[in-house]
Amino acid sequence: MSLITGILEHNRTFVANKDYIPYLTDQFPNMGLVVLTCMDTRLVELLPRAMGIRNGDVKLIKNAGAIVSHPFGSVMRSILVAVYELKATEVAVIGHYGCGMTGLECGRVLDKVKERGISEEVIATLRHAGIDLQKWLTGFDHVETGVRESVAIVKNHPLLPKDVAVHGMIMDPATGRLDQVIDGYAERQRS
Repeated sequence: MSLITGILEHNRTFVANKDYIPYLTDQFPNMGLVVLTCMDTRLVELLPRAMGIRNGDVKLIKNAGAIVSHPFGSVMRSILVAVYELKATEVAVIGHYGCGMTGLECGRVLDKVKERGISEEVIATLRHAGIDLQKWLTGFDHVETGVRESVAIVKNHPLLPKDVAVHGMIMDPATGRLDQVIDGYAERQRS
């Protein structure tokens, strides 16, 4: 049985048994919070439990490293839609210790890309099209740097209202402990 076949079989049973009922909610985050965090598998259940959030409480955005890589990219668009259309009032960027984006190097990634059959011509075409692969495929030196840079992009975005608090935290993926890096309330008062 393939992975997707197994998932679809499970889903048919899930729906037939009405196992979805405990998860029913609407599209508005009960806590008014948008959380941008890493896609690390260790955080899937740990982060919500460690934060005391349940289904329907937050808008949860996940990507590699909890990074806002461009002020007009899809992550920032999602944050703005959550604020303006879905009644979110605060944002939390939550990185984690031991993140795979720490020390990620473009050259190492491109070597693996080539090993998987992507030609040098494709890579050259992307570069000629103005894609800065060096920047796009490079992580950060320290998780705190990644969190601080992402918070700065969100907080200083020209379309984000100044009354939205933007917090920065780092999670220990072994214990769930959250270390606050940026207090969005204090930063908001200084603005």
